[in-house]
Amino acid sequence: VRRGGRHEARRLLAGWLAGQAGQPGPGCELWVRITPGAAEADITAVAGLALTGVVVPKATLDLLAAVGQLLSGRERALGLPAGQLRILPMVETAGCLLSLPAIAAAPRVARLGIGEADLAADLGMQPGPGQAEFMPLRLQIVVASAAQGIGAPAGPTSLDFQDLAGLRESTQALLRLGFRARTAIHPAQIATINEVFTPAPAEVAQAHRLIVAFEGAVRGGAGVTTGEDGRMIDLAVVRTAREVIARAKRAGRSG
Repeated sequence: VRRGGRHEARRLLAGWLAGQAGQPGPGCELWVRITPGAAEADITAVAGLALTGVVVPKATLDLLAAVGQLLSGRERALGLPAGQLRILPMVETAGCLLSLPAIAAAPRVARLGIGEADLAADLGMQPGPGQAEFMPLRLQIVVASAAQGIGAPAGPTSLDFQDLAGLRESTQALLRLGFRARTAIHPAQIATINEVFTPAPAEVAQAHRLIVAFEGAVRGGAGVTTGEDGRMIDLAVVRTAREVIARAKRAGRSG
């Protein structure tokens, strides 16, 4: 970073955020990745009405506690409700993996993220083209998130921003595993990521049909029923259907 670069970046970002209060639109959240060694200056610059929260790289419990205190201080100074500013910890070290349940349960944590380049370096991993080696680590993050009841985690960045077909395939794999977002390294990736994580109209319509069929069965005194394809519909199936509809609503699609 050139001399004065971070200061100028904070100034520009703070100015942009100041103009975003009430502007982002349905389902849009504004997160800023901070630098752990400069957390106080970063948070002082960006915390405000428009900010959803901060992304914390290489999260540890001590770092999350310190960031939480800084956010509390800014909330008091700005007259914001206590706890409004959230935290998204990035799992990027072996220590993070071992502390996952506690990190997921830390105050202000909205969801977890994973940074696989740093994680691979810390673990001495040499992932292959399909990155199957990360599968058990990703699953740990999904389980920790679900167990704590926080938001579904954000998946890793794809470093090849020109391979949009590969991005689509890997994002679909993350969706199947339980992720509901992923980070991007280039604007060209955003449309593909959003498309994969936003349920298609046909998927939303099917979810509505499942719910209607189940609720009709419940009113008739049954706990399960079958759908048009003959498959059983029970409460677990309906939970999944409701999650699909909720994602569609957050993206501005009511179905």
